[in-house]
Formats: sequence, structure tokens, C-alpha cells
Amino acid sequence: MSSELTAFFYLVAAVLFVLALRGLSSPVTSRRGNQLGMLGMLIAVAATLLGNDMWASGYVLIVLGIIIGGSIGIFIAMRIQMTALPQLVAAFHSLVGLAAVMVGAAALNAPEAFHIGTVGHIYAESLTEMSIGLAIGGITFTGSTIAFSKLQGIMRGAPISFPMQHPINLALGVLAVLLIVIFVATDSQVVFWLLAVLSFALGVLIIIPIGGADMPVVISMLNSYSGWAACGIGFTIQNLALIITGALVGASGAILSYVMCKGMNRSIINVLLGGFGSEGAVVGPGGAAAADRTVRSGNAEDAAFILKNATKVIIVPGYGMAVAQAQHALREMADTLKAEGVEVKYAIHPVAGRMPGHMNVLLAEASVPYDEVFELEQINNEFATADVAYVIGANDVTNPAAKTDRASPIYGMPILEVEKAGTVLFVKRSMATGYAGVENELFFRPNTMMLFGDAKKMTEEIVQALGR
Repeated sequence: MSSELTAFFYLVAAVLFVLALRGLSSPVTSRRGNQLGMLGMLIAVAATLLGNDMWASGYVLIVLGIIIGGSIGIFIAMRIQMTALPQLVAAFHSLVGLAAVMVGAAALNAPEAFHIGTVGHIYAESLTEMSIGLAIGGITFTGSTIAFSKLQGIMRGAPISFPMQHPINLALGVLAVLLIVIFVATDSQVVFWLLAVLSFALGVLIIIPIGGADMPVVISMLNSYSGWAACGIGFTIQNLALIITGALVGASGAILSYVMCKGMNRSIINVLLGGFGSEGAVVGPGGAAAADRTVRSGNAEDAAFILKNATKVIIVPGYGMAVAQAQHALREMADTLKAEGVEVKYAIHPVAGRMPGHMNVLLAEASVPYDEVFELEQINNEFATADVAYVIGANDVTNPAAKTDRASPIYGMPILEVEKAGTVLFVKRSMATGYAGVENELFFRPNTMMLFGDAKKMTEEIVQALGR
């Protein structure tokens, strides 16, 4: 295949990637967006294999790699629970970062194969692109691995800090820039691997101080990093498809990170400095312990009676719903209420769950109609007209302290104003704090009824009670 024809197919793939991102911006068109993205990737891979001599010289290894990688991918896709998507995404990001490091090493050792020079004399611009892609890829690999470990529960989700943390990170960042300059000037294998090791260390040190409450931002940020790593390596090996794809992923991830930070009323610098999301805090505003305050609790029968007599119900899902895998029971409850003439809507906070869009994916899996799901800005003013707000595992994003307590770490974060509903039914296992480590003032409001127990079991019991 000629280089002109290869470039044409890369352009077609790029257009499909743009259309894929456009489709993924809405739940209604997300399936089509995924299909267009897969088609674009198929075209890009085929054009790359047929556009040069790598297929003829190494087709056995290429086919073997496709079979092994494809088999692992299919196995994971068939077995993964929808609730585990955040850690799956983090794991995939780590592989993108590692791939960038490996491709950079291959280009350094065989520059003539990538037309970027010869051994011992690689073009300066290629060395610059290679080193930047290497650094971002290394940070993405270990950073995503730490994020996966926190999400999977392999390591604790609370921030991990140590003395002189920020000055050390700053010093390592400056050293990384210095190593990039030295590598471009010397083309040294030793400097290349020193930079790789330093990038791996930076990835760990940047992510460990970030707490569980910031995981949605971390996921989108690492997504952006993986894109820029791919883009940098794309420049190194002169692959137009990789450059375009990496730039799209990097830019969209950066925009998404901004949206997530805006949803938490925080800056990306504040997130990277870490410290938000410490676990174990049990003291609320004013220093009053939870044990000294009155909480009204009920059971499934009480909740069913309140819901059955409501005119309008707004459901607020959170990570507790994901852990209990209660989305199908929740939809069944909503269908039962709608059959009784009750208006039902779903309210989604931008940072609900462990990754952007986590709740939307779970509700879509349960076949919840798209036109019943609303974002914070669209539905917040409707809580005042709702008879019931059914909160299922959404803690920090419903905490009124974000509006009233200036000493709270979540102060200023836009929240779903469920406290304005006539009655708040809050499904939760216990009075424990959420990822932000802040006691929820909503638990003690006179219009709140706590429903203690597993979210799925409690919702199923409510459905049974509604049927009686």
C-alpha cells in the first residue's frame, strides 16, 4: 500500500474517532459512538500493517500478539462486572503508558526501522519526542497501577503522605526535565533508562497522596496522560494515526478532568497536591459526634408506604448502588412506582461513583430510559417539588455541609440538593463517612429517614412491600 493511501485511511480513521467522541457525549448515541470508534481503530491498525513492510517481515509475531491480546481482552470483557469498570479503565491506562515506554525503547535501539536516524545518531527532534513520550508514559503506567490498586482495594484508598512530599515531587519533576535535556544532547541508553525509572517513581508519588474522593478526577487525568504519551511516541515513530488518536484522547481527557474539578469546585493543582479523601473522620460540623445526635431510621415497609403515596420521586444513585449491584432492583422499583402513577426521575452528580459516567453506565445496563436521567444542573431545582428523594449510596455529593460549613473539605462543591425534598430516604449500610471522610449533615435532618442495610436487598424488600 502506498504512503498516500495509508495517509488517506488514517484520515478516515481520524474522522471516525472524532465522530465516536461526539457520539459518546450522550447516552442516546453512545452505542453508535463506540461502534464508530471500533471501526476507526480497525481501519487504523489495518492501514498500519499494510502500509509498510512490518507485516511481511514479522507477520508471525503480529498474528501471535493479536491472538494473545485479543483472547485476554475477550476474557476480561466477558467476566468483568459493570461495577468494576473504574479499576478496569485504570488498568488499561497503565498498559497504554507501558506500551509508550516499550515503543520508545524499540525506537532507541532500532532507529533505522522507524526512519528516525541510525544507531548512535538519532535526529534531535525525534529524541525530544521520544523522551517526552517516555516520561509521560512512565508516569501513566505506575500512576494508573496505583489508581487500580486503590480502586480494587489492594491498597487503602486514603491519602498516603510523607514529610517533604511536595518539595520531593517538585525536585524529581525538575530532574526529569534535566534528564530529557541531557538525553536529547547525548542519545544515551543510560540516561534513557534513568528517565524511565524516574518517571515510574513520579507516577507512584503523584497518585499515592490522592484520596478516594478524587478518583473520578484521577481516572480522567490518567486518561489524558495516556493520550499524550501515545501522541509523543506517535511523533517519534512518525505514525499519523497514533498522533491523531493520542491528541484526541489527551485533549478530551483534559477537558473531562476540568469538568470533574468544576463539579467538585476544586482546581486540578489542588487535586494533584492530594490530601482530600482521608478515611475515618466521624465528627460533623460543630464537633458533635454522630453518637450524640438523633437519627430517624425506618424499614422497607415504611419506605414503601412513603413512596406509594408520593407524586414525584427523584432517585439519586451513588457508589453504594454500584457496590451492591442494585441497579436492576432500583429500576424494578421505579417501574413499580410508575405503574402506580408516580413520576420518577434520576439525578446524577458529575463525580458520583469512581469514574466519570459511572452511574450512567450502570443505569444504562439496567435499561433505565435515557430521558429519565438528568445531570445536576438540569434537576437540582426540582428537588423542592419532589415528595421523595431516594438516595442510594450517594454520600458526599448530597452533603449540605458543602454549602454551609466553611471548615469542611468539601465546602463549595456543588451538591444535589436532596434536603429540599419532602422526605429523604437514605439507603446506607451504616453511619460511616464517605470517601471525603466527612460526616453527612443530611443524616440528622428531620425530613431524612435512614434505611440501614445492603442497597440491593433493601430496594428489593421495598419492591416486595410495594406489591402488597
